[in-house]
Amino acid sequence: MSESPRSHRLLFTDLGREVEGLDGETILHAARRAGVRVVGACGGRGTCGSCMVRIAQGRIDTHAGEDLSRHHRWRRACQARIRGDCTIQIAPRSLAPVVRAEVGNRGELPPAMNPCITAQEVSVPEASLADPRGDWERVAAALNVHALPPNPEALLGLPPLLRAHGWSVRVRQGPHGVLGFAAPGRVECGLAVDLGTTNMAAFLVRLDTGERLASLGIENPQAAWGADLISRINHAIQATSGAQELRRAVLQGLNALARDLVQAVGVQLGDVVDAVVCGNTAMHHLLAGLPVSQLGRAPFVPAVCAQMSPTAAELGLELAPGARVHLVPNIGGFVGGDHVAALLASEEHWQGRCCLVMDIGTNTEISLVHAGGIQSVSCPSGPALEGGHVSCGMRAAIGAIERVRVEAERLVVSTIGNTKPVGLCGSGVLDTMAALLEAGMMERGGRLRNGHPDVHETGGLRYARLATDIHFTQHDVRAVQLAKSAIRTGTDLLLRQSGLDAARLDRIIIAGAFGAYLSVERAIVIGLLPDLPPQRYLQVGNAAGSGVCRMLVNRAARERARTIAATARYLELSSIADFQQHFLRNIALTSQQHERRAS
Repeated sequence: MSESPRSHRLLFTDLGREVEGLDGETILHAARRAGVRVVGACGGRGTCGSCMVRIAQGRIDTHAGEDLSRHHRWRRACQARIRGDCTIQIAPRSLAPVVRAEVGNRGELPPAMNPCITAQEVSVPEASLADPRGDWERVAAALNVHALPPNPEALLGLPPLLRAHGWSVRVRQGPHGVLGFAAPGRVECGLAVDLGTTNMAAFLVRLDTGERLASLGIENPQAAWGADLISRINHAIQATSGAQELRRAVLQGLNALARDLVQAVGVQLGDVVDAVVCGNTAMHHLLAGLPVSQLGRAPFVPAVCAQMSPTAAELGLELAPGARVHLVPNIGGFVGGDHVAALLASEEHWQGRCCLVMDIGTNTEISLVHAGGIQSVSCPSGPALEGGHVSCGMRAAIGAIERVRVEAERLVVSTIGNTKPVGLCGSGVLDTMAALLEAGMMERGGRLRNGHPDVHETGGLRYARLATDIHFTQHDVRAVQLAKSAIRTGTDLLLRQSGLDAARLDRIIIAGAFGAYLSVERAIVIGLLPDLPPQRYLQVGNAAGSGVCRMLVNRAARERARTIAATARYLELSSIADFQQHFLRNIALTSQQHERRAS
């Protein structure tokens, strides 16, 4: 038998936590096992530099075998292998509290009410020797139904409830019959979740009124395995129990959200009797426990697109006994239920018009609504536009640079919370690119120019200095160019397939947390968005979150979402013969306006 690796103590001073690290494993992997958050946008492949930690004390070595025990400098956690007890400092951008996991407006009411779950209070005759009927039979008679009894887990609560409340009980009913019981006077709540690649937003909704009682957003715990979908899919395929790790992480996050939400408003998890969850196809499959290997290679086929409604217990969610979880149907490829929910919520803005509906993020989905049809594409934009795969990138948290402008030919930054800069978030990435162009510090091809006081070069790598220790490098520029090109190519080819140009568009609807904060003007400057008048753009925030809330309280909305998903036509961009040529051409940071001026 082989000996188990020695274990060492890792002390994370910023958190006051001590965890176990195995000899030879990376600090990132040890932190991941212990639930210590260290940003790792590339999933630990050593390509992004986002997982920086400082070894204040202890012994490590790198992938190259260099002994760093006497050099207490910042190192990549994914490349630092543990060789002894260590005292570790985490980079500030891993610790900053998130403030923009977009969740929408508390108290927002849906347009119509027709929930799947209803409740009725009944009183039954007290059991006696003369009337020894079963408790369920008494309730069924009072309801005047002859349905089968609910599952044993739901029946567990019936006898004590009847006897504690004078033989009265609240009966909760759904499309599949009676799903459970509660004390008289309780309320029925539903949980709506937008399960994003980067963030997950949850809403607690009162089902009889549609009122949003509380909402909360957190980072998707799967980010520890990479900021992008492909990193997570690769982990699910290649690592032993990789898919189970990812599924367990997201379930822990969802259950934590549910617990926090019910505690915030004084209800119980047993009062959450229905749930609706949307996500892109990969998020959907990982949650449902479906295989994802076929999603990782052409032709990128989902295991299922149709809607599913497993029980919460089957999924592993800690809700009321008998509660079901409605998984919003997918369209195709990576265009999943989150985009269906966004289309549903924004329908009043695109119905009867020629429109683009865009949800820009780690995985960008775009739909063209034209001539009564919907055609959808998925653009592998990656996390660069949300701060991932950028050397100084971070979440939209306190201290993140969110705006960059030029004053007196120098770069000036603004941060979330107006505090000391600790990194660069998505809206700041976009602003930086536009500012570099505006100041003449960068060519339209993306090359940083020497000769400006804010542009420096170290070891052959150029970078723009945004603030102390916050540098936007030439590699970062290239990452953003690739993301920008993927989105713009998807837009252009989607229009071309329908014989349209951008000028024909009545409106471009931009959804999502990132889309709520981006500057449309700056996005046009770098050629990310078509050069159209500002009034044609509409930023609608977390439309997917609004969509799942509608589906939670309205059966017709669920049916409409099913129709949208079934009738939308998915277009795989890589199947288009000249996709690569368009992609390469769109790497240049050129708006249509600039092209017209150049000609």
